[in-house]
This record gives sequence, structure tokens and C-alpha cells, in this order.
Amino acid sequence: MSTQWPATAEALMRSRYAAFASGDVSWLLATWHPSTRPSTLDLTDNPTWRALQILDTVAGGEDDDAGEVEFRASYRSGGRHGIMHERSRFVREGGRWFYVDGDLLDQTTPQPRNARTI
Repeated sequence: MSTQWPATAEALMRSRYAAFASGDVSWLLATWHPSTRPSTLDLTDNPTWRALQILDTVAGGEDDDAGEVEFRASYRSGGRHGIMHERSRFVREGGRWFYVDGDLLDQTTPQPRNARTI
């Protein structure tokens, strides 16, 4: 990951998405706030992340100390497509943004690409 720490909560969210997509566990743990960070992170069953869509941001700018980012991330797992929709919380401490936690708003069950709903 880049040696420059992201300047906003949204930029950190984007860098964490890229880290999930590439399997960069060290960046994910480094950018996770110590109060909620797991001791280890296993991405063995990590899906193939396809796209990130930022839906909303609340604060999280260069002059803020907290912020929220709502996003939808599409993925492929087991030959099926799915969507993860989350509102994540971030804090800035010592000039650096950290992911704290998030509320999962929707986790669409992976569906075959050509699936139809009836």
C-alpha cells in the first residue's frame, strides 16, 4: 500500500477496499483502530472484490476527527455475484484515519450471474 496515509475517511475506505481486493492483511490491520482491531485477520475465504461505490459520506474530511462512509461493494464468490452494503465509522487520531467499525445494511446473497427473480 502507499506510504502516504490517506487524508480523509473516504480515502481510507477506498484504500481498505483495495487492500481487501489484493489480500493486503498488513494494511488492513494497520488502518484498523486498536479498540476494535482483531489480533489476526484470515482472508482465506475472501471473495473476489469487483467494484466499490461510495454512496454517502458524513464529515471525515481533512479537518475532522470522525466520519462515516456508506458504500456498496460488489463481489464474486463461488461463481456467484453479491453486494455488501455497509455504513462504516472512522476516527482520526494523531493525524491518521482509522476504521473503527460498521453497520452492515445489506448483504445480498450471492446469485448466479444469469439468475432471475420471479
